Parts: sequence; structure tokens; C-alpha cells
Amino acid sequence: MRFDLLAALNAELAARRTSILVTDLGSGEQRLVGADAFACDPLRDRLQIQLRQGASALIEYEGQHLFLEVHLPPPRLVVIGAVHISQALAPIAKLADFDMIIVDPRTAFATPERFGDTQLIAEWPQTALPSLQLDSRTAMALLTHDPRIDDPALIEALRAGCFYIGALGSRTTHGKRLERMRAAGFSETMLAQIHAPIGLDLGAVSPAEIAVSIMAEIIAALRGRALWREKAA
Repeated sequence: MRFDLLAALNAELAARRTSILVTDLGSGEQRLVGADAFACDPLRDRLQIQLRQGASALIEYEGQHLFLEVHLPPPRLVVIGAVHISQALAPIAKLADFDMIIVDPRTAFATPERFGDTQLIAEWPQTALPSLQLDSRTAMALLTHDPRIDDPALIEALRAGCFYIGALGSRTTHGKRLERMRAAGFSETMLAQIHAPIGLDLGAVSPAEIAVSIMAEIIAALRGRALWREKAA
């Protein structure tokens, strides 16, 4: 790889931006397609397929054999709330190769004794989240049931375009949440992105079961799978 392409690729990864290195196997010519150029690239349809799959591929395009090398920042799960569900979710997220961060200003809950090596930030979301630079490879799970903590995080996630946003609560609770977000200026299109009640409808009861349902829904969102969901009130 040319030095300039390697430097550009490293810069994209450092900034948590997706890119694809396109190599013509016949000529050896290479080019790097950054996230801001996907929509106008001649290969845009195939690039989007590989992005959804999160995998590189060898393709044929107009008589050329091209290798599409996908470079994605690791998916990240930001959990708001150091609760029992978060404890169960941490090892599942690690197995699924997600970087997980827990944000909770309640220092009695956000302790290393409860979460081991999972990254903890014992700050209010409005203080902690700007430095994390939420992005389209970030999922957010709102688990505190406390609007004072969840709402600022939800606002940050909606503004950042996180690929998944899920929140605990019944339909009634979520209805009130939506009213608060409308008052904050968010459109119905943006609010429709919120998965609530959070997780696939597996009939989950225990924190571990709920954690499984949350992680399954996050993975489906990451891979672009549209799932039919019927949530109980």
C-alpha cells in the first residue's frame, strides 16, 4: 500500500470513520473511499452491501477484478446505567466484539467491583458523552429509568446518528419520553429510531435474558436486518 493511502487509512480509523480500500487486482492500482464519498462512488451499491456485512470481498466490475477491503472502527455500545442488566450485558457485548462503556453518575453503582474491566465513567451523560464522540458505529442502551440521566444521553445519541438507540420502559413510559423529545425539537422521523421497550420480544424476564434480547436487537441493527417487533405495554 502506498504511504499516502496508509496514512489516510490510519487517520480514518483514528477518527472512527469507515473506509474501504479498493484494489484493482489486474493493475495493482488502489484508492481509498472514505465515508463521505460512498454515496457518489461508482461502486456505491456494492460498497453499501459490504458495509452492511462488515466484510471484505472480491468482485467483478466492468471487466475488472476488484478487492474491496473494508475497514470499520469496532462497534461500540454505550450503556447509560450501571444496573443489573448492564452487568449481564457486559460479557455478552465482549463476546460479540463490542467495545462497551458504562456511563452513570451514581458512584454507588458504577464501581469496578461490579463491572470488572468494563470501562466506567461516573459522570452525568452531558459531561461524559461529548468526549466519547458518538457516531454511526455506536449503539446506545438507556437503562436507568431516570429521565434526568437517560434524557441527556438520548439527546446526544439522536444528534450523533447512533446506529441503534434502545430504552427501557413500557409504552406509557416511552410515550412520555417522546413528548419530552418533541419538546426538545426532534422530528417524528428521528424519534422513530428509538427502540422501546428495548430488546427483541423474547419474553425475557431476568436481567440476563433481557441482556440477551438487547444484544440480539443491537446486532440486527448493526447488520441492517429489519425485524418485526410487537412490544407489550
